[in-house]
Amino acid sequence: MKRYKNLYPKIYDYENLYNAYLSARKNKRYRPEVLAFSANLEENLIELQNELIYHSYKVGRYREFYVYEPKRRLVMALPFRDRVLQWAVYRIVNPIFSRSYILDSYACIPGRGIHAAVKRINYWLRLDCKYEKMYYLKLDIAKFFYRVDHQVLLNILASKIDDSDLMKLFHTIIESEDTPFGLPLSQNFSEGTRLFDIGIPIGNLTSQMFANLYMNELDQFAKRTFRIRRYIRYMDDIVILSPSKLLLHHYKDVLERFLNDNLHLILNKKTAIRPCNLGIDFCGYKIWEDHIKIRKNTVLRMKRHLKLITEQYAEGKISLDKACETFTSYYGMLKHCNSYNLRKQLSKTYILQRKN
Repeated sequence: MKRYKNLYPKIYDYENLYNAYLSARKNKRYRPEVLAFSANLEENLIELQNELIYHSYKVGRYREFYVYEPKRRLVMALPFRDRVLQWAVYRIVNPIFSRSYILDSYACIPGRGIHAAVKRINYWLRLDCKYEKMYYLKLDIAKFFYRVDHQVLLNILASKIDDSDLMKLFHTIIESEDTPFGLPLSQNFSEGTRLFDIGIPIGNLTSQMFANLYMNELDQFAKRTFRIRRYIRYMDDIVILSPSKLLLHHYKDVLERFLNDNLHLILNKKTAIRPCNLGIDFCGYKIWEDHIKIRKNTVLRMKRHLKLITEQYAEGKISLDKACETFTSYYGMLKHCNSYNLRKQLSKTYILQRKN
């Protein structure tokens, strides 16, 4: 396997740091911490560059908060200067990692997002359901981000990166003392594993990159070693199609053992095998061979949010541009599925107008 060298100087190159700053500030340029960093931009970038050159960089303190949609999750947000650093790493390293990913991995890869993944499954169903009854296996990993094993991740990185300076930076980012999650250890972890040896923060750009790389180990096993044909993954959501329920049970057992033994991950109770004619629940959509619908709980969340936006606009709490941005985002999501009646209903129900 090819290992890449001399990547670290490219990361702290001033031009790369400046482009990383532009990426980090996108759609956030008027936030106070971004304005403060931008006020002394050259000085701050040079300071960050020197910290990387002399290996004195330390991860800043995380700001913790919870999000409740689609479920309760702890998100850990870094200070802006650390987000610039993460973009600098991402810009150099992620394109290299992406080269080894399978065709049907769809997270954090340019041109391969949620909608491409949904259309891929719909395409498979249209091909296969013409001739025989199809079933699908949905693999659902329990608390994926909280259970990523640091040592396993670092070993995967070391198998691809032959650059001691960059590996030191990866150690600094992954093993930051401010990121213990405090999850109880399962029987899948060895007795010597400490609580802060597992877990990567949801919300970090590098966490998305590391998660994709981590799960690529399963992808390669499933596709190259085990030769599973209809296999697709979006981050930690995996779907496999087959006309044989017995074969899907076999796939589940083999892949679960690989997850347990090699990646120290476990499947949760949502893992299931079902007929495809019930619709495949994936990435917020319900997919059949002849149509695609948006998931019911996604529609409920959408309606609640649009109602809130409409009320805030009516009371003058938000601008027309901000309100239209939300509406445009949702309509953009709906155009990728069969949603004519829903769009018609939304346009009649949620009307933007000020109170007198």
